[in-house]
Order: sequence, then structure tokens, then C-alpha cells
Amino acid sequence: MALVTAPTKACAVNPLKMSQPIAAAYAFMGLRGAMPLLHGSQGCTSFGLTLFVRHFKEAIPLQTTAMSEVATVLGGYENLEQAILNIYNRTKPKIIGICSTGVTETNGDDVDAYLKLIRSNHPQLAKLPLVYVSTPDFKGSFQDGWEKAVARMVEVLVDRPSANGLWYPSKVNVLPGCHLTPGDIDELRVLLEDFGLCPFFLPDLAGSLDGHIPDEFTSTTIGGIDVDEIASMGRAGWTIAIGAQMQRAAEIMQAKTGVPFRVFERLCGLHPNDEFMTFLSEISGRPIPLKYRRQRSQLADAMLDAHFHIGGRKVAIGAEPDLLFDLSSMLHDMGAQVTVAVTTTQSEVIERIKTKEVLIGDLEDLEGLAKQKRCDMLITHSHGRQAAARLKVPFYRTGFPMFDRLGAGHQMSVGYRGTRNVIFEIANLVIAHREENDRPTPDRWRTTPGLPQSSGYRRSTGAAERPIA
Repeated sequence: MALVTAPTKACAVNPLKMSQPIAAAYAFMGLRGAMPLLHGSQGCTSFGLTLFVRHFKEAIPLQTTAMSEVATVLGGYENLEQAILNIYNRTKPKIIGICSTGVTETNGDDVDAYLKLIRSNHPQLAKLPLVYVSTPDFKGSFQDGWEKAVARMVEVLVDRPSANGLWYPSKVNVLPGCHLTPGDIDELRVLLEDFGLCPFFLPDLAGSLDGHIPDEFTSTTIGGIDVDEIASMGRAGWTIAIGAQMQRAAEIMQAKTGVPFRVFERLCGLHPNDEFMTFLSEISGRPIPLKYRRQRSQLADAMLDAHFHIGGRKVAIGAEPDLLFDLSSMLHDMGAQVTVAVTTTQSEVIERIKTKEVLIGDLEDLEGLAKQKRCDMLITHSHGRQAAARLKVPFYRTGFPMFDRLGAGHQMSVGYRGTRNVIFEIANLVIAHREENDRPTPDRWRTTPGLPQSSGYRRSTGAAERPIA
């Protein structure tokens, strides 16, 4: 069991974690026709919006109550009311997701009371779902904000099934963690449908942030799960929670509707996908399709091919708890040593990470420990690229944000195919880094005696240079 240590520094020098409110807004982006609204200053929203646009390279729907210094002191009711009315009149959303920030949480705004008063003063809002989630950005992390938002959606939007209502055994609710990309969700959807199941994802980022071009422009989210579909999730046969962060939402779903659930803490690796396939076969009553047996064989072969390059590597990983647990477990299965593990917040899974110590820290801690323990590879989001350059080690980008590469939303790590892709990407980074270090530079060709000479270079002789035969 890993020893979990908390930071002792007075501040985060190079932050690893993202804040709760932008994670909650991210979750609301998986709902069709939604408008996430940050109850705070314009700067809070601008910062989150910049991250999302750079990560997905898409137009992102995100609004703010634009709290000023005076409004913060006197209370944010008027700003919240005006923001909701403006959004309702101009964009006609199907749902507004309201996320608090540090400014309004510190002031103590009673947003639930505000919403009741706003509804009573404006009858036209009676049928518009307004979902509020408390997400102060001075504590917690990205994963915490996502967890709270999804749990709140289940509490507010899922209907209790009636005693004589219809039940759909083949319908499956899927609660994906924030570490899953739109590409992961698409892969899971195909996988579940191949077993004859009808999946409903909450949230469904694959419908809204998968990078497609809509037929018509809309200022709200362009896809995702509909509010009516969320309401009917209480009539499903099963709920599948992916990531330990989704257990609370699954428990709320079961307590409210009676739908049983199963938590899969990781879906990157051979053994966890074997368990997942077996479970789907059991609840669907169908054998595992032959295509997945072939994909399993391909993954096993990929593991054999890549273990020469990954096995024995000393890896440093900085990520949210569920992503850290998922990737570190897969790399451990491949024979790598997770020498440095840094995460953002407390979670039950980090104690089970196969390493000596897990630090709740920042990227400065990750870089310092990786240098001290002479790690061979760095794994974190794009803000770790300078650290990897200074350490002169291969750098595998994962998590949020990933703004210096294309296709972040389509990166895939779940299932047999996703695991195989991750293994090949990491192994290829190791190979490319080795080749780069072994390749002699033009200066070495010219000045080092005894090296083989290429016809593309000239030897400096002090006289007129001539092509080398």
C-alpha cells in the first residue's frame, strides 16, 4: 500500500490540478442544449474558457454572472438573476448548470434560495431546469468538481420510477469519470451496443465535444444526453460507474431509483477489460463477440512487443487520482516502475497505487522527484512539457489540459484497442527518444576522428572543403 503524503509548501509553484468549477462546467457540457454558468467574476470564466478552447479547439459555451467587487460584498442575487434571464431570452437553453466559484463561496451566497426566488419572480422559468452545484475553487480539484456535478445531476434530474412503470433490462446507465475523453465514450458506446445493450451516458461528452461540425450554429452545447433521457435513467437495468469518483453518483442513483450498479475503477489494461467484458456478457446474456476476442489477442501481442521498451523504465506520473491509478496500474503490468506519483486530491484509490509514495502536490514536486530518482519518462498534461524538456526524458501527454497537440478529445485509452494504442504510443516515445540521443550531430560528424563519414557532410581540413567520396 502506498504512503500518501500531503504538501508542506506554502503555495503551488507550478500547479498540477485544475479547479472544481471548470470541471463542473465541463460535466454540464455533456448535456444537450446546456449552458454552463459560473457564478463569479469574469476572470474565473475567462480562464476556464481559454483552457477548454485550447484543449478541444472548438467553440465552448460558457457564461458568467460577472461579479464585481461591489456585487461580491452586497451579494450576487441580482447578477445571477440577470445572467439567467439573459441566457434564457437569448439562447433558449434546455438546461442551465450553475457552478459557484471561490468569490461567491467566500461571501456565502445562498444560491439555492436565490433560485427559488428567481423562479417565483419569473414564471417563464418554471419548466427550465436550473441545476446548482457548490464548487469552491479554493479546495478540491478537477475530479472533485466533476464528481459533485454528476451527483447533483442525478439528484435533480433523474425521476423516481413509478411502481407500475416500464422497466428496460437492456438499458444501461454509464457514469464516466472526468479522465475519460469523448473518444473513450465513443468506444464504450460501440462496445456496449455490440452486446445488445442500450447505453445512456451521463454526461455524454462524445455528443458535444467530439469535434464534429453541426448543420446549424447554436450558442449552447451541440450534443450530449437530453434532459428527458436523464429523467428516464431510473428505469434502466444497470448503472456502470467508471472510476472511483463515480461511486457516489451511482449510489445516489441506486438509492433514488433502485437501479443496481457496478464500479469499474479502471479500463486500461488486459485484466480490467477481461472483467468488464465478462460483466457485459453476464448482464446481456450474450457471448463475448469474436471481434473482442481478436482485439484481446492483439493487445496481448502488443504487450509482448512493447515490454522490451517499457519494462524496467522508471516513470514519473502527475495526474488526477483515477487517471493516475489507471495508467500506473497498466504500466506496472507492463513491467515499468512507477517511481514518482503526484496527484491533486485525496481518493480511496491512491493508496492502492503500486508505488512507495503518492504525493498530493504540484508539477514542481513532480519534476524535482523525477530528477532526484532519475526517472526515464514523464507523464502528465501539457503544462509538464517544460519539465520534461529540462529533464531530457520522453514526455507522454495525458489528462486535461492538452493544448500543444491536436486530437486531445479523440485520445483513447479504454478497452483492448485503447490500451493497445497507449502502449504503442508510450513505447514509440521511448524508441524515438533513444534514436534522437544516439543520432550524431553534424558537428560530431565533422570533428570526431574515426566516425564514419556521410556523403552529405564535408570534413573541415583548413583548406578549401571538398565533398567526401
